[in-house]
Amino acid sequence: MIVAFSVTPLGVGEDVGKAVAAAVKVVRDSGLPNRTDAMFTSIEGEWDEVMPVVRAAIEAVKAYTNRVSTVIKIDDRVGVSGGLTAKVESVERHLAALEEGGGE
Repeated sequence: MIVAFSVTPLGVGEDVGKAVAAAVKVVRDSGLPNRTDAMFTSIEGEWDEVMPVVRAAIEAVKAYTNRVSTVIKIDDRVGVSGGLTAKVESVERHLAALEEGGGE
């Protein structure tokens, strides 16, 4: 399963980088495959591996505020691993084909 989530501290002003970094550190320290971009952090593993990490990331942000907004999107596909990388590689292959003039 891949879980993409964002954790936002509320009531701390515009600069939320320090609190968000605390959440990302929890994810990276988990040892599970992960990727962070400007809007979400994605983490890959089994349900019982991933969800405690998401919860710990939320708790890490709570150290900075009493209110946290969390958005979670889950892609739960049986029998698939390495999806975090494979999905991006697939899109890159299709982009390369389009750039070379191929339509498919």
